[in-house]
Amino acid sequence: MAKPWTFEDLVRVMDRLREPGGCPWDREQTYETLRSYLLEECYEVVEALDRGDRDGLREELGDLLFQIVFLSRLADEEGRFRAADVVRGIGEKIVRRHPHVFGDTTADTSEEVLRNWEEIKRKEKEDAGTAEASVLAGIPTALPALLKAQRLGTKASRVGFDWRRPEEVLDKVDEEIAELRAAVLEGDRESAHEEIGDALFSLAMLGRHVGVDPEAALEATNAKFRDRFTAIESRLRERGVKIEEAGIDLLDRLWNELKASRGSA
Repeated sequence: MAKPWTFEDLVRVMDRLREPGGCPWDREQTYETLRSYLLEECYEVVEALDRGDRDGLREELGDLLFQIVFLSRLADEEGRFRAADVVRGIGEKIVRRHPHVFGDTTADTSEEVLRNWEEIKRKEKEDAGTAEASVLAGIPTALPALLKAQRLGTKASRVGFDWRRPEEVLDKVDEEIAELRAAVLEGDRESAHEEIGDALFSLAMLGRHVGVDPEAALEATNAKFRDRFTAIESRLRERGVKIEEAGIDLLDRLWNELKASRGSA
């Protein structure tokens, strides 16, 4: 029976690749060149999750882990930190931020857990002299906009700045849509730009209140649109009709037929 692989084994593989006589490609990589690979691997993990592909998820998590080990090796070469420091750091942080599990604090609901998490996080930053003024600090600027909106709303809600019920958020959505309609009908492009943002932000808040990830919801709609549109293209090919020449009436009719046949919105 083969010896099970460990995290340390993977680190040793990475060390061998970077050492003299190792892999020329791996030895050429830098923080800057690895950035795009890291993003790609993150998205491939998400795609495997969305597909419900557990075997694919296992493989993609391995690819992502390798990027973490690779970046840690670069930092080790600079004398900054090692892969073992990364593991120790996250382990200690998770234990520290779960005192209701590893200590004597109590937290009976997810909301209490999240409030405690934020309080502990702020205390850590204060002790380290890196405290930031805003409770909204710490949200990555590179996050997709809808996900960022959700995170902003979540952080604000933990200090009580939030709607109480989903119906209140629906009222806000209606208000923003009405303002958007007015801007569009007035031909005010600048206001329309702002109101579209406000409407999307409000919808992200509604998703948070009803337990729906707005980013995932939009991606599902993207996939539905893509599938339905490609099905229209297929039907037109069967009829020998070029899509550019089909016309909006035929396209609409085919769209509605597909919509009705698949029982979806």
